[in-house]
Amino acid sequence: MATVGMSDIKKNVRMIVGEVPYKVVDFQHVKPGKGAAFVRMKIKSFLNGKVVDKTVHAGDKFEVPEITYTIMQYLYDDGEMYQFMDNDTYEQLGLSYEQCDDASKWFKDGINVDIIFFKGKAISVSAPETMELVVTDTPPNFKGDTSSGSKKPATLETGAVIQVPYHVLEGDLVKVNTVECEYLEKVK
Repeated sequence: MATVGMSDIKKNVRMIVGEVPYKVVDFQHVKPGKGAAFVRMKIKSFLNGKVVDKTVHAGDKFEVPEITYTIMQYLYDDGEMYQFMDNDTYEQLGLSYEQCDDASKWFKDGINVDIIFFKGKAISVSAPETMELVVTDTPPNFKGDTSSGSKKPATLETGAVIQVPYHVLEGDLVKVNTVECEYLEKVK
């Protein structure tokens, strides 16, 4: 099985730490005046989305998890789990609220998402990187609210809340980056 060491650490590198698959979300190579260099990193668990700090020293090795992605369609929330359907086999799969943690605020009927499998078992879900959604609630504009860079909160049709420029109004269709949870542009 493939392994990664200190020099291989970059954003989005996957590794197994204590039987749990993680993805590097941030890292910093540190070369102190005395002693050996090391890497400080923040890693995000594929199982529950929790981000933890980890320090890696020269010689540390981690296995690379065999993670597969399957595109599935979001169907509905049954009150206990989110239900998904495989677009090819039409089989249904349920994932707990904890497994869908961050991605769940982007779920919309019929949307295609990536279901993440580790050791043949569904462990998590990933929403599309960008989505076009309707603004359902945002404060009205007031005269003088035109300074560049200022923003206001807006609730989207999925329930997610993002910051948008003052010219965006209720009913507008906006393009959103779901990874960074930020407004990209107004869709015409």
